[in-house]
Amino acid sequence: MPTKVPVPPPPIRTGEPNWATIEQSRQFQSLVQTKMSFIIPATIFFVCYYFALPILVGYFPSVMEHKVIGNINVAYLFALSEFAMAWIIMALYVQNARKTDTLEKHVLDDVKAGRLR
Repeated sequence: MPTKVPVPPPPIRTGEPNWATIEQSRQFQSLVQTKMSFIIPATIFFVCYYFALPILVGYFPSVMEHKVIGNINVAYLFALSEFAMAWIIMALYVQNARKTDTLEKHVLDDVKAGRLR
């Protein structure tokens, strides 16, 4: 017969934080700005890079058909490079997330300490 693991009670909340105050705080604004300064340019770059392949194939087929190695042409290499680009952007995002995690911790610490209520 399985034994039941005791579940601790949820923490007692003394009051909900004032989300409008948190949103207007300098720390939170800095956090949002830091996140957006990476996310928006990275998204725009990746979308442009992603759609460049069909555009180039459609408008410049002779360039994209150019053989590079054996039967591998520029279009194949460009398509494969999109996988590498996704991994590079992911690695850059993780690096940026480490910085924003620190900022998030400062905001949460201020909320928990009652400095942002």
